[in-house]
Amino acid sequence: MSTKCDPQDQLVIKSILVIDDHPLYCDALAATLEKLFRSRSVKTATSLKEGLRLVGTRFQPDLVMLDLKLPDVTGLSGFLKVRSKLPDVPVLVISAESSDETISALLSAGAAGFIPKDATHKILQQALLDVREGRRFLPPGFTPPKRTAAQEMNSRQVAHKIAELTPQQNRIMKLICAGKPNKQIAYELSLAEATVKAHITALLRRLGVNNRTQAAVLVRSASLSAGLPPMSDSDARALLS
Repeated sequence: MSTKCDPQDQLVIKSILVIDDHPLYCDALAATLEKLFRSRSVKTATSLKEGLRLVGTRFQPDLVMLDLKLPDVTGLSGFLKVRSKLPDVPVLVISAESSDETISALLSAGAAGFIPKDATHKILQQALLDVREGRRFLPPGFTPPKRTAAQEMNSRQVAHKIAELTPQQNRIMKLICAGKPNKQIAYELSLAEATVKAHITALLRRLGVNNRTQAAVLVRSASLSAGLPPMSDSDARALLS
């Protein structure tokens, strides 16, 4: 990894889309990108829907920087929607949720890298340099987690685990695969948000995973274990039907 080149001479990413639901952070990041990397066009959006609508115009980003938790979608689903809309555009995830398990799941799904929200300008600079040169950016201190027993399961075992979910857990898992945040799940199922959180804790334990992102990855992994193409959101929800 070269560190001797002047990044302003090397980084020629002309357009960037930043999707983050915190306006101050979003605007500050956009200003930093414009100043440090001379990007000609940096557009911002505070929701996934708004970001994808921008892409529907003439604006075509060379890079997407995506927050993992947005008002209209959360977790892996939002990332996959961006990848589906822009399959050839690298997506850098920026999030405060920076566990090794979450980072590993995103990298497995095709992320160009992961930047913690508390990253310094130097780390941001290195991330863009890595993307510019076709490398994935791994944040300092990241250690690929050991594969869990859940990750070693084949598609039949995954299906068996899913079959063990209660009807309510099954409904909640479908909404997790759709990227719905807890508040939206509670609204759609007419439950208290605390009840939804309790159900999620129980279903994660039953599936043998640590968080929502890993659960969604596990459901999609059933097709990969069988040698099939990766699951879409609808495929994942179908497996839960």
